[in-house]
Amino acid sequence: QVQLVESGGGLVQAGGSLRLSCTASTSIFRFMGWYRQAPGKQRELVATITSVGRAIYANSLKGRFTISRDSAKNTVYLQSNSLAPEDTAVYYCKMTDFGAREYWGQGTQVTVSS
Repeated sequence: QVQLVESGGGLVQAGGSLRLSCTASTSIFRFMGWYRQAPGKQRELVATITSVGRAIYANSLKGRFTISRDSAKNTVYLQSNSLAPEDTAVYYCKMTDFGAREYWGQGTQVTVSS
């Protein structure tokens, strides 16, 4: 069973930045990335990265969020800049393996104050 451990969420003022981390118990994945879910809304993709390092972003969020990985640490990062109150959500790490199985982290709260 793959385990994902997230960290880096918290409270930040509008215009600020945060870096989220997700460390996996395996180094083998097809996709690994970040989704978010705001209160009363559906969970949505923020960004994901493939096993060969290609980054995929939600069109509406491209430019403010950057996904990267450290393969030696089995860790994927999400750098979030120019945060706005509408970015307030629970951010979840998700991994998809080569068998199309999906694994989710427990989520980390990001709150942006105005």
